[in-house]
Amino acid sequence: MKIEKIQQDLSHLNIKVNEPLSNYTFTKTGGPADVLAFPRSQKEARELVEYCLAHQHPWLVLGNASNLIVRDGGIEGFVLMLTEMNQIDVHEDKIVAEAGAKLIETSREAYRASLTGLEFACGIPGSIGGAIYMNAGAYGGEIKDVFESCDVLWADGTFETLTLEQLEFSYRHSVLQERKGVVLSVTFALQQGDASAIKAQMDELTHLRESKQPLEYPSCGSVFKRPEGHFTGKLIQDAGLQGYIQGGAQISTKHAGFIVNINQATATDYVTLIRYIQEVIFEKYQVKLETEVRIIGREA
Repeated sequence: MKIEKIQQDLSHLNIKVNEPLSNYTFTKTGGPADVLAFPRSQKEARELVEYCLAHQHPWLVLGNASNLIVRDGGIEGFVLMLTEMNQIDVHEDKIVAEAGAKLIETSREAYRASLTGLEFACGIPGSIGGAIYMNAGAYGGEIKDVFESCDVLWADGTFETLTLEQLEFSYRHSVLQERKGVVLSVTFALQQGDASAIKAQMDELTHLRESKQPLEYPSCGSVFKRPEGHFTGKLIQDAGLQGYIQGGAQISTKHAGFIVNINQATATDYVTLIRYIQEVIFEKYQVKLETEVRIIGREA
């Protein structure tokens, strides 16, 4: 990649070169992106994708880098972070949110409009785009329960509006994990509710989250998907792994389903610890733990 040419061609856009992604990931780990871009509108997002296509630069999209581990070698090509595309609008019983809007803030907008359905999301730290990508959920609710449609920019530069059926949602999965595209905005279908009841439920879920999750340390959230018939945290506890340390990463002493950065951990520390947990749990219980967190990028 000719970085100077890219900087010249895209001088009107917000881009950074050789930018450490540890500045943005929730684990505070990860190597540099060759080019890190912050589109401020759907038009800019499309321009960036078309530029990458025209110049054969690899590219990918990150939401707000919450449920994510970027390897220490960083990411080749362009990384699009959509955090500046964060508009949230209420239209009667619907909410339209841009992909970079925070899921937590979207749930709060729903409460302020006395709309019910997004209470489960009040403690999920991801972006709207990321929530669609993985069908985010908590406390018995999932994105698919309130999803109506989303606008997607595909890798070939074309737009499409996708419906619930087309997203093929399942547990922590959507069709976007197989097809490369950029979620630009999402429409949620909610219902009119009682503001005090909505707030009471959100307060209760927030209390549960704060009392059970290790929010005082950097982490990528829940590391593993829930295996059928088991609870991940209990498996890890029963295996005697809670509190185990690899480099600067530790299996949380507060919630064994989380890995926290307690002392300048690297992404390699995280990945090594994840693989170790998977090996031990399979050896002891013949249960295969699948990662919920995305692990991407180059080896160091």
